[in-house]
Amino acid sequence: MAYDREQVIPGDSAYVGYDPNYVPDSVKSFVVHMYRHIREKNVYEIHQMYETSFQSISDRFFKDAPWPSVDAVAPYVDNDHVFCLLYREMWFRHLYARLSPTLKQRIDSWDNYCNLFQVVLHGVVNMQLPNQWLWDMVDEFVYQFQSFCQYRAKMKSKTEQEIALLRQYDQAWNVYGVLNYLQALVEKSMIIQILEQEKEGLEQFTATDGYDYSGGSNVLKVLGYFSMIGLLRVHCLLGDYHTALKCLLPIDISQQGVYTSVIGSHITTIYHYGFANLMLRRYTDAIREFNKILLYIFKTKQYHQKSPQYEQILKKNEQMYALLAVSLSLCPQVKLVEEVVNSQLREKYGEKMLRMQRYDDEAFALYDELFSYACPKFITPSAPSYDEPLVNYNQDAYRLQLKLFLYEVKQQQLLSGVRTFLKVYSTISLGKLAAYMEVDEPTLRTILMTYKHKTHAVDFDGKITSNADIDFYIDDDMIHVAESKPAKRYGDYFMRQIVKLEGVMTDIDRIKLE
Repeated sequence: MAYDREQVIPGDSAYVGYDPNYVPDSVKSFVVHMYRHIREKNVYEIHQMYETSFQSISDRFFKDAPWPSVDAVAPYVDNDHVFCLLYREMWFRHLYARLSPTLKQRIDSWDNYCNLFQVVLHGVVNMQLPNQWLWDMVDEFVYQFQSFCQYRAKMKSKTEQEIALLRQYDQAWNVYGVLNYLQALVEKSMIIQILEQEKEGLEQFTATDGYDYSGGSNVLKVLGYFSMIGLLRVHCLLGDYHTALKCLLPIDISQQGVYTSVIGSHITTIYHYGFANLMLRRYTDAIREFNKILLYIFKTKQYHQKSPQYEQILKKNEQMYALLAVSLSLCPQVKLVEEVVNSQLREKYGEKMLRMQRYDDEAFALYDELFSYACPKFITPSAPSYDEPLVNYNQDAYRLQLKLFLYEVKQQQLLSGVRTFLKVYSTISLGKLAAYMEVDEPTLRTILMTYKHKTHAVDFDGKITSNADIDFYIDDDMIHVAESKPAKRYGDYFMRQIVKLEGVMTDIDRIKLE
């Protein structure tokens, strides 16, 4: 993580020229107008100011310094308690993005989130905020939790003062606190019931993108909705993939939904959903969803070039191609992948994927490399022991997940030989296959049972689903092979050739004119 540099507290003299109480005119104008638009529920203007004005003022005045303190801007917004909480939420997000927060600032940010969520859960919130901002709140809340766990796990460099603060504020970013807030937002918003009623045509949540056009507030409902994705992400970071996917069940990801209305939420949802399925051996589910989102990003990324999230979109795009390469190497279901995505994948990982099929030491090194590059930043949520000799344990959770993943890959090594033979034959006797594989018949039966086990997974309905491109059954010591033939798709090929032909004809016409 980038948050290990020792950083001064805002107002400290080491911030050259920074005065937390100085409010430039552009900031005065920003908070006054933002406050007015929030009171008037003008979602369009709030979104413009949040997405554009906040970024441009940050670039101009606060590239390497925090924004003015909340106490300095409070007089311009009638000292409004809720607005000040929202301002501090943005203040800390800017600090995390541009600078390095101190331990005290991390704790203060936790307190601010607690106060903000308490108001949403137990107060009367009568405002409409853009989905982008509400998503960013949940996203940043989980990110700061992850960042804190990584920071706390690097004990070697901690000063006595930092250790004393960690002991004193041991409830800050506590894993139960984080999970409780996200779960409380889901339950209080009644979002699960709303989504159920929507299926029966009694609600219009998705049709209105979560906004309330009858004068109410969208804040609790949409925060509850995005909190389900926040829970998916937290449980993935903890390595609990079953619970992660269970949290997402109320959202039908086969359809468009509010989660697709914000590009960051869309990508985060599918990235973690796909990764959890990969770790649970549900490879076809992972491949299908990675394929869909990568195709979507390929078609739409040019529209997000000016977005603050653009770099993150590109990074997740590359990580998901790596995860798709891993999924297809373990489960060669190329028929599930669109031509455009497949050609991009071959360009990026074609050579590595061929080497990964060999299951030798070089292949394991490649699985290790791609997993390490593309996996989430796993965390150890428990507090360290402050009395022992101080050691860094920030890599422990990652090493455990990598070990489990590579153990699974090693088990697939045995099966690659079976698969090679099954591809060649439509029927073959057990004795003959055992001779080819240089094992006895009981061992071969064990290997074939393992193949069946490893190529099948149990979905959430309790149904056993197959990941295999080659299946078989045994009848009287004869193995009968059933290979699924991929349906040939010529459409994409012809479309590309037509576009090329049109380009050539345009060039010819230009030559004639000259």
